Amino acid sequence: MTSVEKVDGYLEKAAVFFLATVDGDQPKCRPMGFHMLVDEQIYFCVGDFKDVYTQMVANPKVEIVACTGAEWMRLRGTAVFDSSPTLVNMAVQVLPGLANIYNELTGYAMKIFHLENATAEFRSMMQIGETVTFG
Repeated sequence: MTSVEKVDGYLEKAAVFFLATVDGDQPKCRPMGFHMLVDEQIYFCVGDFKDVYTQMVANPKVEIVACTGAEWMRLRGTAVFDSSPTLVNMAVQVLPGLANIYNELTGYAMKIFHLENATAEFRSMMQIGETVTFG
């Protein structure tokens, strides 16, 4: 199993994870659930109409935290946007409900991103069990 597959598997097991950004001098954190693994890259998405997108454009350094009981994964890296039509179509195949939000009627666009220079720590309260890097 590759490092990317291990991280994606953990996100799948957790189901909900939290994306942290910076808004000026204030931290912002929100729950998320969408991710997809394509060609050894984990992709996430946000809406172009949301503050999170503006925050990530201004400062692309982000952190994602996922929990599975007493253990959690901390994933950090630099967000790189790639909203190619192919990735957008794949995202809608993974989660069809996205098409109800991101379409010509709403005018909202899906912004897909992956993390470069990513580091994931699999840990408990007292120790880091394993650290992996990718991207």
